[in-house]
Amino acid sequence: MLITFWGVRGSIPTPGPNTAKIGGNTSCVEVRAGDAVLIFDGGTGLRLLGKKLLPEMPLVAHMFFSHVHWDHIQGFPFFEPAFVAGNMFHLYGGNIVSRTLEETLAGQMENPNFPVHLSAMAARMTFRDLREGEAVDIDDGHGAAVHVTNASGNHPQGVYAFRVQHEAKAFVYATDTEHYEGRVDDKLVALARGADVLVYDAQYTPEEYTGKAGSAGSKKGWGHSTFEEGVKVAKAAHVRQLVLFHHDPLQTDSAVLEKEARARTTFPDVVAAREGLQIRI
Repeated sequence: MLITFWGVRGSIPTPGPNTAKIGGNTSCVEVRAGDAVLIFDGGTGLRLLGKKLLPEMPLVAHMFFSHVHWDHIQGFPFFEPAFVAGNMFHLYGGNIVSRTLEETLAGQMENPNFPVHLSAMAARMTFRDLREGEAVDIDDGHGAAVHVTNASGNHPQGVYAFRVQHEAKAFVYATDTEHYEGRVDDKLVALARGADVLVYDAQYTPEEYTGKAGSAGSKKGWGHSTFEEGVKVAKAAHVRQLVLFHHDPLQTDSAVLEKEARARTTFPDVVAAREGLQIRI
């Protein structure tokens, strides 16, 4: 598998000189498994991925949405391949909100939010609302299957973490999930067990999470976690590499790199996600 990060920021895009090295686009990760194209979340990083995919058309891709908070869907109206006839997109979301994935994506493109409706997108689309634990098998183009499973995380209005298994390799995407006080998340540990790569929501430093640093006081209950808690999950699940993800919009490049350095003192194979980062497993 080849994993490429197109958007690594949480909550809101943060362009500017202080975030240029890590990147300011919101969540979007591309996974290639054989010939299969998988996309995790449609934040503003999806626009950049769309530009890159244009030469590969006609295109078939599978898009998995962890949840439908705005920073994870706001790039979808700007995803150019979706406007091109002949492309095919299979879209998956959690069956955990009052509206379906299709209704939510269409809603953000309705008047007065956006000038072009979802129905103007010429690519073919299928929508599938997943139950917790429901599996999806995708043909890798070489006679094998890419197996995608999920588990619910701890986030307001719900979230899904996803595991991608292709032959002997495993990738886990766990964004927007808050740790539990005094224990690790058993569901997430089970989902990530033995994975080659775990992408984990480390939006806050421990000090920001408790309110000892940063603004707005304690972030408990906001649905995000820290690098310390990510290390606990990675160790409990015997993960090979931990990727810190969903960086807070207030964190500059230097702050993200400091977060990475602190995490490496207790789990050496840690990297802070940044736009353009590629990991091959």
